[in-house]
Amino acid sequence: MKLRIAGIVDDSVVDGEGMRLTVFTQGCPHHCTGCHNPNTHSFDGGHDADTDDILAQVKANPLLSGVTFSGGEPFMQPSPLIKLARDIHAQGLDIWSYSGFTLDELLAKHNPAIDALLQEIDVLVDGRYEDSKRDLTLCFRGSSNQRVIDMNAWRRTGHIKLLYTE
Repeated sequence: MKLRIAGIVDDSVVDGEGMRLTVFTQGCPHHCTGCHNPNTHSFDGGHDADTDDILAQVKANPLLSGVTFSGGEPFMQPSPLIKLARDIHAQGLDIWSYSGFTLDELLAKHNPAIDALLQEIDVLVDGRYEDSKRDLTLCFRGSSNQRVIDMNAWRRTGHIKLLYTE
C-alpha cells in the first residue's frame, strides 16, 4: 500500500522508548503554532512510499525496539498505517503514534479505519502542540497538555493510563 510521507528517521531515541524508526506522515490539518515539523503540513508535499519498503527498512535494523508514526497527522492516512502496524507487530516490535487529535476526538469520528489503527497502537501521544505550554523537560511530548497514553491498558480496562506524567 502507498503512504504519503515527509520522511523516515532510522535511529530515533526521542520519538518513544528505545531505538525507533520514525515515519513522518505528510499532511496535517492542525497547523499548530510552533510545530516542530511544519514541512509536514501540506497534503501535497512529501512523497509516496510503499508500506512493504518501510517494513523492509524496519526488518533491516535489528536494534529497533519499535516504530513511531509521527507527522503530519498519521490519522489522516489510517488505512496504510493499519497494515504497516500489523506487519511491524508481527516482527515483535511496538508501535507509538503521535496525533494532534485527542483520543476522544479520534473515537468520536466513528471511522472504522481510525478505530482499527487505534487497536494497533501501543502508545498514543495525543493532543495538539500548544506553544504556550511548551516544556522541554517532558518525556516524548512538547507541551504539557499532550498525554502519553498506554493504549494496551486502555483496551484492557477502558480507562486511560497515562505514562510519563511529569
